Amino acid sequence: QVQLVESGGGAVQPGGSLRLSCAASGFTLESYGILWFRQAPGTEREGVSCITGSDGSTYQSDSVKGRCTISRDKAMNTVYLDMSALKPEDSGVYYCAGAGPLGTTTLKAMCFMATAKRTIHENFNFWGQGTQVTVSS
Repeated sequence: QVQLVESGGGAVQPGGSLRLSCAASGFTLESYGILWFRQAPGTEREGVSCITGSDGSTYQSDSVKGRCTISRDKAMNTVYLDMSALKPEDSGVYYCAGAGPLGTTTLKAMCFMATAKRTIHENFNFWGQGTQVTVSS
């Protein structure tokens, strides 16, 4: 049974930093893509950052580019999202979603669409309970 568990959210002041974790179980990252998306009340889901498990290609949305870094630890079967210079508009529930097993080329295209074109493919079809991020003074 594939499962993703997010953690690491919290309340921070503007300009602060957080590290979100996405622990995967029931599968290995090798043939999967992992997308971090966020959702605030009354808004659509927004793909923030994405990584392909096989070669570690990364993608960021324009809204977080330069402020967020996604990475994976294959040994820990975990994906991280390091966020800095946080803004109030970064607030929301952050989810990590998985897609796979799929080929790397397909996953790269899906990651690009989710982050650059705000189109999250239906193959990102499982995610965890989410972790709340609140940025406020």
